[in-house]
Amino acid sequence: MKNGKPVVLVVEGSPMIRMGAADLVLSAGYEELEAGDAEEAYRILESRADIDLVFTDVQMPATRDGIKLSHNIRDCWPPVKLIVASGAAIIEESTLPGGSRFFSKPYDELSITEAVAHLLSSEHPHSPIA
Repeated sequence: MKNGKPVVLVVEGSPMIRMGAADLVLSAGYEELEAGDAEEAYRILESRADIDLVFTDVQMPATRDGIKLSHNIRDCWPPVKLIVASGAAIIEESTLPGGSRFFSKPYDELSITEAVAHLLSSEHPHSPIA
């Protein structure tokens, strides 16, 4: 948490979609960080201890997809909450780390903000809700 606000890392390969997701996170009242691929996300996670939730796409450039990223995050940073999205595949939540949420693209913005608020609510009972 930074400045009293939960911190959400948006990991998305498409700059336009990443911008939209970042705007969604900001408008919901959270601190927002961005990464264009899994490797950049790892660098951010390793350099900051205040990330509360990662919102990642499944398909990304480079070597790791969002599913591998989410499992690695759960192994290395267990308290970090996870939301995974995809426009190309329907992923069963059972293939994701425990407690993760999956959304198909195009996703409903209200559903995403509600999921973020719900996932963060156990840690931050006064999280903003859009």
